[in-house]
Amino acid sequence: MKILITDKVHPLLIEGLQHLGHEVVYNTTVTIDTLPDHLAKLDGIIINSKILMDQKMIDLGGKLRFIARLGSGMEIIDVPYAKSKGIKVINTPDGNCDAVAEHAIGMMLAFANNLIKANAEVKDFDWRREENRGFELGGKTIGIIGMGHTGSALARKLRGFEMNILGVDKYKNKEDYFEGCDHVVSSSLDVVLQKADIISFHLPLSRETKHYADSSFFAQTLQKPLIVNTSRGNVIHTSELLKALEQKTIKGACLDVFENEKPKSFSKEEKNLYSKLYALENTILSPHIAGWTHESLEKIARLTLNRIQKALT
Repeated sequence: MKILITDKVHPLLIEGLQHLGHEVVYNTTVTIDTLPDHLAKLDGIIINSKILMDQKMIDLGGKLRFIARLGSGMEIIDVPYAKSKGIKVINTPDGNCDAVAEHAIGMMLAFANNLIKANAEVKDFDWRREENRGFELGGKTIGIIGMGHTGSALARKLRGFEMNILGVDKYKNKEDYFEGCDHVVSSSLDVVLQKADIISFHLPLSRETKHYADSSFFAQTLQKPLIVNTSRGNVIHTSELLKALEQKTIKGACLDVFENEKPKSFSKEEKNLYSKLYALENTILSPHIAGWTHESLEKIARLTLNRIQKALT
């Protein structure tokens, strides 16, 4: 088969596919605009977030036997339409769940201990101990919204922090949680909004999760929680998050994902919005790198290879 890979992958995926006898085209310069030139010749395609496989693209790939997504988010693929065409759809949410969970914990610890601010002050020869007194995670209550691979990984890793962990998942009961989550209390959103000191999002992006956290959500939080989002930027309504931060309805925000992750494309309104968000001291921000580790690159490659083999057998 002829397989196109559009984004950086660990060499073991390329070598593995070639070992199986497939022709691999590894071209990371392919964009959403140039992809149509390739699709008609392909039996398989392996993509990441820059490529959108909608109905139009799927129709152009008349020979496609599979579409593989590096990582988890399936909003970039019209999955029902692909399946209706007999195309296998593959993803690897378990490939970077540990990386995302560790990143989320790192952001929480950095926020709790004022590490970003303290680091800048010390490097500026400014020694402020009392002003940087932090708080401990132990004994605090965290609400994990979404108990899939990443939410479960976070819960497992937080066991040693002696936190009270509340899990919320519309589609999973406690017995459906992944292994190692027996210490998690299966809860409701209402309870999390009342009790949580920290709320961490681990949701896929869909019609029902877009702007899941909006002004109404923030207004119902009773403990002024820290908001952590390492899932999808559109899960949170950014302008309403900004208002909640400014009005101190919530304690702060740790964000690895944003509604618009291309600063060069910001409209005037977006530039104003994000400038205000970036200027706040009670935010910690990173450029969508939570799942971006050397280990996850290899895990995703290995899982993708195995699942392509299984799908085609």
